[in-house]
Amino acid sequence: MAYWLMKSEPGAWSWDDQVKKGVEHWNGVRNYQANNNMKAMKMGDRAFFYHSVDEKSIVGVVEVVREHYPDPSDESGRFGMVDVKALMPVKTPVTLAEIKGDERLADLALVRQSRLSVVPVSDKHWKIISAMAGIKV
Repeated sequence: MAYWLMKSEPGAWSWDDQVKKGVEHWNGVRNYQANNNMKAMKMGDRAFFYHSVDEKSIVGVVEVVREHYPDPSDESGRFGMVDVKALMPVKTPVTLAEIKGDERLADLALVRQSRLSVVPVSDKHWKIISAMAGIKV
């Protein structure tokens, strides 16, 4: 199993929206590197659900339930999407400031490539952040 972090603007698609829907496609990605990260996702992989913009915090965990397929909203046909299922909220949201303040997370892709909407998370980083969030996954 691989781990990821997926960013969403809560005004466009929030954790609450994901929970209400249960399973939903993660579409609208128009960055080649983020799209390649989604292409690498496999069934059962897990991702932190991150609220971007004002909140800048990890608020939940989702699971990949359908691997990369074409995004019909992309007229160019270059980009795709995956389907994710809400698994659990975090007990304690983990803010970007807390992540940046923890030297063990200095090389986390979220810190190094802050504008990228879908980034990999190493096993080591997943365990650290999960502990910060008060969850066992």
